[in-house]
Order: sequence, then structure tokens, then C-alpha cells
Amino acid sequence: MHNIPDITFIGGGITGLLSARLFSLAGASVTLIDQNCIAKESSWAGGGILLPLYPWRQAAAISELVKHSIHQYPALTESLVNATGISPEYLVSGLLMTQLKDIVAAKAWCKKYNMPYQAATAEQTQRFPQANDGSLWMPEVAQARNPRLLKSLKQDLLQRGVKIIENCQIETATIKHSKITEIASATERFSVEQLVITSGAWSANLWQELLSSHVMKPDIFPVKGQMIILEADKHALPEMILQQNNYLIPRQDGKVLCGSSVESVGFDKRVSEEQKQTLTNFARKLCPSLLKDAPVIHHWAGLRPGTKRGIPYVDKHPEIQNLAINAGHFRNGFAMGPAAAQLLFDLIVNQATDLDASLYALDATH
Repeated sequence: MHNIPDITFIGGGITGLLSARLFSLAGASVTLIDQNCIAKESSWAGGGILLPLYPWRQAAAISELVKHSIHQYPALTESLVNATGISPEYLVSGLLMTQLKDIVAAKAWCKKYNMPYQAATAEQTQRFPQANDGSLWMPEVAQARNPRLLKSLKQDLLQRGVKIIENCQIETATIKHSKITEIASATERFSVEQLVITSGAWSANLWQELLSSHVMKPDIFPVKGQMIILEADKHALPEMILQQNNYLIPRQDGKVLCGSSVESVGFDKRVSEEQKQTLTNFARKLCPSLLKDAPVIHHWAGLRPGTKRGIPYVDKHPEIQNLAINAGHFRNGFAMGPAAAQLLFDLIVNQATDLDASLYALDATH
């Protein structure tokens, strides 16, 4: 049996890491448990664009979380670099969106959320013939390099004394007097004071396993995304580019990430040659001068935690007094992460929230 922490998280992706960090900063003792290695699932596999793709086409609840999140990243990454020496490679590279049929709605969204925008520059239209009158250049959109941000967050938590337990699959929970008193894997038991589910695409299944007799199961499901990386000249592509369903993200070392598919295939993470070729063709057609001969050096897949409208669940269980959830961020775990973690913190410590918490409640439409 382990010592009883103030709060226990099951799931160590970007959501669990950011949430655990807030509670640790507030002085709580924290344990973080993951069924695999920390941050090796959807969070590691994503692109790190700190903006939803076409946010004006999505629910306002998503934009509200993003609005409260993205401006926290400069201070967050600076703090992580100072504490760990690991740079998350936060970079304001800007995002060029091409071939927008709803550019009026896009501009209205930018105005509402104070996101600077302009038409594609002359240089961009020369480099990308697709950047026509239906294009939008958002110069202040930033990115973070997922694996490095996650690595720095994990190291920061360890240095703060957070207990991280990996390769431990929680299977059961003991509930007494409307409280979870204990959770257990096949080999270990953990007493809990406050429990939070932050298990990404696995959250609904875990919820069902632990709370089989309780209703109000979150509707979270896996959505596979495949991505590739191409090796290009350093700084050859200065901005991120989004066209229709795919995007290019240039990293500081010259690698260009290209993504991503959206596949409803359950928990199947296998990659396919067909998707690899589709992504490769997109990248080379969009940037022939840069990527025509660039080799594909890596191809992988991750499972996003999808919900019907892409809105995450951030809420306390209405019946079980010490259970909460922060999961279901779909493609936007990084862009929504800091604000979702703050909302969870505010709800658990019973303080006023900056957001309308009812939008992310277990009984809301997600």
C-alpha cells in the first residue's frame, strides 16, 4: 500500500501533466499513474499547433478554452526551461490557411478573439500559388514540439516531488459512502483522497470499469491520426500551413511534420502505407521546391480522445464526492490544456471559475 496523496491522476498525457502541475504548485501532494509510459500516446503523437484547426467551424466552448490557454505558453515554457533545462521549442511561427470558402466567418472569429490576421503576403503567394484571395495569414499563432514539452513537464513534476507511476493499469475501484477509497491494478493498491480521470481516449472505458453501477458515462472515443516527418533544410519553411484537412509544421531543426488522418477504427494504432503516401503527396505538392526530394524519416499514429463536438469533459462527478474528469480534448489537448487544467483546479477547490463550467459538464452536449 502506498501513502495517500492529496490528489491522484490516472493518465499522464498533456492534460494529466498540466493538471498535476497546477495542484503541485498549490502545495498538494500528487500522484500520477499511467497504464504505459508517461505522455507516449496522443499527446506525444500530435503536431503541437496552439490553435484548433478552423476554430470558427467548431463549438464556442472550444474557443473559450483556447483563448484562456494560448497566452499562458510563453510564461509556461520559460518556467519549464529554467527548471529543467529542456526547451519545449515554443515558437511563434504563424499559420497560413489557404483555400478558405468561409473566410468571412474566419475573419469574424479572429476579431472576436483578438487574433491578429491579414491576407497572405506577397512572398507567401509567390511561394504558394494556393494562397489566393481565400487565404488567411495569422502571424501570432504558435507551436510547441510535443515530445519536448512533455519531457520537460515530466521532469518538472519529478523535481517538484510528484510521484509518477508508469506501466500500471488501474482496473478496479472501491467505493464507500459515495467516495472512492481505493483503486487497484492487478498487482498494486492505492488509497485515494481525490481522484481525477485524465486518460485521454481510454477515459470512457476506464470510467466504465471503475464505476460500472454508476450512470453518466462520458462519451469519449478513440480517433486515430497518422502523421509523417520529412527531413528538409533548416529554416526553409518559416510558417505553418493549413490546407483543407492537412497541414505542415516546420520545426527549428529543419524537420517538417505533416498531418494528419482522421480515422474511426477503435484502438487500432497500426499505420498504413496508403495514409503515408497520401500525406507525402500532400506535402510535396504543397511545397515542391522544398519537399519534392525530402525523405520521409518517420511515420506514426496516435489515438485522439474524441467527443461528438470536440468539447472536453471537465467536471466533478455529481454523486461520487471525490471523483473528477478532465478528458476528451480531441485534437486540441495542447491548445486547450492550460485553461482546462485551471478549470479543473477551480472546480475541485471550490473557487470561482473564469469560464462557464456548465459547457464542460458531464451532462452537457459534447
